[in-house]
Amino acid sequence: MDEKIKVLVVDDQYVARSFFELHVQMAKNYELVSSVANAEQAVAYCMEHPVDLVIMDVMMKYGLDGLTCAKTIKNNNRKIRIILTTSTAEAKWIEKAKSAGIESFWFKEYSDIPLTEVMDRTMQGESVYPGDLPNPDFGDTVKVDLSERELEVLRELTRNRTNDEIAEILHISTFTVKRHIQNMLAKTGYKNRIDLAVNAKTLGLVVHEEDRMGK
Repeated sequence: MDEKIKVLVVDDQYVARSFFELHVQMAKNYELVSSVANAEQAVAYCMEHPVDLVIMDVMMKYGLDGLTCAKTIKNNNRKIRIILTTSTAEAKWIEKAKSAGIESFWFKEYSDIPLTEVMDRTMQGESVYPGDLPNPDFGDTVKVDLSERELEVLRELTRNRTNDEIAEILHISTFTVKRHIQNMLAKTGYKNRIDLAVNAKTLGLVVHEEDRMGK
């Protein structure tokens, strides 16, 4: 009998972690060797035990984030394959994952491809990334109707930054920041910048890098 593929599950949310555990346990070619709630524990486990595949969430409540730890795992052992996952609609992490050599990326809430298929294809040597990016509703519009610059401004709004602070960070004028916020209010129907920020954060429409890294 062929040896089963050893899988490590990493997610700080109990429900999501249980979901991943169940999928691994139901797949006949896979063996769940451990399940942890902390990305740094995953790094340590991969250093001390044989692991073939890591399924890991990008966001972590405590300690280092999943993307950072995935890079460390790959640097320590290029043979370990990794599927990064997220329940948000943040697409900015995809290029970061690709550049770090992460094999696959799976949106929990938005992917049309079943997780087990992503696992199989990843272990067969494929790099499985979404063809279509998440496009959730955002007020009266959808994410794809916001420009990249508007999304950048929105990320900074979720950090409660002023127009002047956003302008300095993005190297644009305060007037331009105000215009982007006004455009987003017109598109979404939200009443003010606070509504924009709160709903973007609640929906996981965008996630600031500082939030990903727990800062």
